[in-house]
Amino acid sequence: MKKIVFLSFLLVAALQINAQEAYKAENEGWLVKMDEAYALSKETGKPIMANFTGSDWCGWCKRLTASVFVKDEFKKWADENVILLELDYPRRKSLPDDIKQQNAALQQAFKVRGFPTVWVFNLDKDDANGQFSIEGLGSTGYTRTVQEFTTNVDKMIAKGK
Repeated sequence: MKKIVFLSFLLVAALQINAQEAYKAENEGWLVKMDEAYALSKETGKPIMANFTGSDWCGWCKRLTASVFVKDEFKKWADENVILLELDYPRRKSLPDDIKQQNAALQQAFKVRGFPTVWVFNLDKDDANGQFSIEGLGSTGYTRTVQEFTTNVDKMIAKGK
């Protein structure tokens, strides 16, 4: 298991952002704020699954959504296994500034260079020094079917246990 420790200011900024506007994910059931995903992950013990997407311009992102994320089979699997976090980088619509800053910080932290990129990770806070650490369980990109996608992510989750 690979532990990645990030500069505190990047993650603290992402976790402490308060939205000035109501902004929702493109896909139903997905969160857009890291602090909400962290709180649910901590409460449930489920890892966070972050989808780095260009929702309004990325063809492969749209295909992944259509072939996996909107399917009932995926939604049922996700409810049982992960906390969903959508990190969007649109070109034709604007995001609230706080979401833009959060997404930029997380893109930098995870070194995401292409879309779609899906990271599965656990997030912990060291109360002694206030730093956050991310245990990256794995990443993936476009997958054609729900079964292929969930099997791949299940292997990542199992690796982290």
